[in-house]
Order: sequence, then C-alpha cells, then structure tokens
Amino acid sequence: MTGARTFASDNWAGIHPSVLDAMVAANGDHVPAYGADPVTARAIALFKEHFGDDADVYLAFNGTGANVVGLESMLRPFEAVICAEGAHINVDECGAPERFLGSKLITVPTPDGKLTPALVEAAAVGVGDEHHVQPRVVSISQSTEVGTCYLIDEIDALASWAHARGMLLHLDGARLANAAASLGVGLGAFGSAAGVDVLSFGGTKNGAMAAEAVVSFFPAEESSLRFIRKQSMQLASKMRFVSAQFIALLTDDVWRSNAAHANSMARRLAEGVSQVPGVTLAYPTEANGVFAVLPPAVTASVQEVYPFYVWDESTGVVRWMASFDTTEDDVDGLVSTVAEMMSLHG
Repeated sequence: MTGARTFASDNWAGIHPSVLDAMVAANGDHVPAYGADPVTARAIALFKEHFGDDADVYLAFNGTGANVVGLESMLRPFEAVICAEGAHINVDECGAPERFLGSKLITVPTPDGKLTPALVEAAAVGVGDEHHVQPRVVSISQSTEVGTCYLIDEIDALASWAHARGMLLHLDGARLANAAASLGVGLGAFGSAAGVDVLSFGGTKNGAMAAEAVVSFFPAEESSLRFIRKQSMQLASKMRFVSAQFIALLTDDVWRSNAAHANSMARRLAEGVSQVPGVTLAYPTEANGVFAVLPPAVTASVQEVYPFYVWDESTGVVRWMASFDTTEDDVDGLVSTVAEMMSLHG
C-alpha cells in the first residue's frame, strides 16, 4: 500500500513496528483464552507499574466500548454524566453511552474543551428530586477533543468537587499518552493520585492496532467490570493479541516516544501554518491536534492533497492530527500547500 500520510486522524496511521512484532511473537503455542494467559498477565502487571497497584485493569479493543464499559461500572440508569458539549461520548459515539447505559448525558459548553468545577456546578441540578436524573459522574477527556490538556491540578480540583458531592470522576484517555508526554508526567499522574475513579486508556491512536483498556481504581472485589465487559461485547477471546500490543507500548516508554513525536509534529505544523497570512489557530496546540481557521475554498483545495476533517463548518475550523509516524516532510508539505492555496483563494 502506498500513498502520502494524511492529517485526518491518528486512527489512520498504521501499526508501530514494535507493536506488530509483539503480536507476531504472541502468535505461538496454544494458550488459555479470554485473558487467562501469560501475555495478558504481563500486560496487566505493566499497567500496575504505570498506574499503581490499586489499578484494576480490563482490556478491550474499541474506544467507544471502553468508555461505555467504564461508565456502566459507575452508573445506574436514573443517574447522569456531566461532560463537555464536544466530548467524544456525546458527539462521536453515535449515542452508544445513552443507549446502552440508559443514562442521560448533561452537556456543558466550554471555551477550550475543558470542564471546571464552576461549569459543572451549574449543570449539577435536581439532586434528590425524583423528577430529575441524578448527577453522578463527571467525565473529562485528556487530551480534550480540541487538543487542549488538563493540568494535574485541574483534574484534582474536579475530582475533589465531585467526591465532596458523592459523585465520581471518569476520564476518557483515548489520547492520554499525548497529554502525559505534553505535560512531562507519567501515566499514573492521571489515575487515583489525581482523584480519577475510572479511566479508559487508548493504545490505538498511539501505534496499536486495536487495544484499549478500562482502568478502575475501585477495589476489584467491589467491581462488576468483568461481567460488564463481557456483556458489552468487549471481552476478546484471543486476548493475548490485545495484551501484546500494550506490552510493546508500555515497555521502555514506547508510548511516550510515540506520543512525544506526534506532539512535536503538531507543534511544528501549528508554528508553520500560523505564519501563513490569513490563517489563525482556533485553540492552543498542547497535544497532537492542530485546529485552524481556513476559508472554505482553501479547505476544499487542501483536502484534495491532504485529507482531513472540517471541525466546525460554521466557523471554518479544521482539524489536523499528527501521528507517531508523521514526518517533518509531511508537515512541511501541508504547510506549503496551505500557503499556496491561501495565496490563490484566501
């Protein structure tokens, strides 16, 4: 397969060589299915090295599934999730959380994709009123859907606010590796140390093929996650191939080098296009996503060369995502194309 790398999504990238090698290495003798194998045991041990011994880990193979499984362990149908208006669970999961959980999502407009205690406070209404859904979970994305990152103190403040009201904090970590690399912290900084109760950890956008995980910080004996995962169709029979991917990513900080490279390419892209007359950045570039405002004619012309998505048609905001395999030449080519099309159509 040939063709230029694109900036449409980090899901478009291939598999990191070390991940592919790990999957091949796992393809040996017969081993027990459904995670009762030594490869999965090693992967879970690595998760505990990163997130702490209190981490209760359930591997999955789909990001939406991991979010739904994690949230279901925190909710009853008459309880609600408060999330940012642009949250993945609200915008990009085809209503899966609400359909399969029976729980309402209460959305909050945010200027930068990030919730704050003040924003959540205004949405947490009807407590104790049988006519209202009961706010139970605050869900945040790290990094956010617009490429910004929560500081550790910001997460801790949300956790403290939620816990003081008998609520819980969920973290959608599809790009948690990018946030950790951006902030210069370990993965465990976003776990129980920051007050997070349950998180999803994404491998797919960081060089894996199909590897996601639900990490809970509730005692395993108090959790129903092993049953929820099965009922939610996220229990892989040949689990070792999911596990092998995480072994590759979590060993020797491959996750960090992949994420740091993608972040670096995004910064290079942001710096490049911001120097093109007429192009403005819509949000700070803090992870591996760049959001810029382009005239519609320019967007259409650039998309013919480099596929990418329009984020907001009403404002002209487009999204460019860098991946672990994005090169400087890829970035410079996109910047050059944007500059050329702006001179023609801008």
